[in-house]
Amino acid sequence: MKRLLLMLFICCGWLFASTSCIREDFSGNSPQDNFEALWKIIDEQYCFLEYKNQEYGLDWSEVHARYAERITSSMGSEALFEVLSEMVNELRDGHVNLSSSIGTSQYRAWFDNYPRNFSDSIQSNYLKKDYINSSGLTYQILENNIGYVYCESFSDGIGDGNLDQMLYKMSVCDGLIVDVRNNGGGALTTAQKLAARFTNEKVLVGYMSHKTGPGHNDFSEPQEVYLEPSDGIRWQKKCVVLTNRRSYSATNDFVNAMKQLPNVTVMGDVTGGGSGLPFSSELPNGWSIRFSASPMFDPDMNQLEFGIEPDIRVDMLSEDMQEGKDTMIEEACGVLKN
Repeated sequence: MKRLLLMLFICCGWLFASTSCIREDFSGNSPQDNFEALWKIIDEQYCFLEYKNQEYGLDWSEVHARYAERITSSMGSEALFEVLSEMVNELRDGHVNLSSSIGTSQYRAWFDNYPRNFSDSIQSNYLKKDYINSSGLTYQILENNIGYVYCESFSDGIGDGNLDQMLYKMSVCDGLIVDVRNNGGGALTTAQKLAARFTNEKVLVGYMSHKTGPGHNDFSEPQEVYLEPSDGIRWQKKCVVLTNRRSYSATNDFVNAMKQLPNVTVMGDVTGGGSGLPFSSELPNGWSIRFSASPMFDPDMNQLEFGIEPDIRVDMLSEDMQEGKDTMIEEACGVLKN
């Protein structure tokens, strides 16, 4: 954890210095000035340009040439915002958002193009009415003696006492389901705190790099990221983690960590990705741009940006949904019972 925090500090320090230089280079406030400033911030600081060039042919210089033709000196703020939003959406990254008084851009295809694979109304059939909700965790012991925990967000802190209480209650169960479907992320420290309850030893879960310069390949050497076991109650039986495409950002990293543990099976759909740690900068006109700044990898140095494949692929079936059943919860119970 200390190594990770130090790397984040170094990364943010370089980015802050870079951003200051960029703002000095673009002292004007015309549509062209703001276009060039945004393009250059991404060109020098975004961490996935080379990777996305390899994955789907993204050419950031070609993007510049194409969108520059749409910028005019007389265009208004709404027209400029529309063009710049479309440009950053070329990155196909849910962490890249252009914010202004007009609105905030959002790339949605990373989940809109996939099955939803979650229904809170069907989930309520399993939670019943006597479920417990504590510190962002909703949990219940199912009728088949399988524990079920739904974690909807890592944005709020999860207390150690709440985790101890939950795992103590679940200790009578034959296995545990940790459902992070539709969890859009939050704090990495919160995600790591939960994952730390599922290992008894220090485990290498991946690597992280940070930008060291403006070139597309200017990165530090990848540094190890470890998951340390918690000092509190730790789960010792089998566990299934349920995922869908809306399992994103810090949740993506949580799933990656859990996938490295021997008693854990990841089940469901490919996660949404979003592994790059986000950072914010500002355009001359005051609009802010958030973008991915530090890439993260699994222990085999595979990029996590476009999501994590489950160990067992399962989608919710329409015939099950019509009967009020969640295919993924049912399959998870079968794995844990067998």
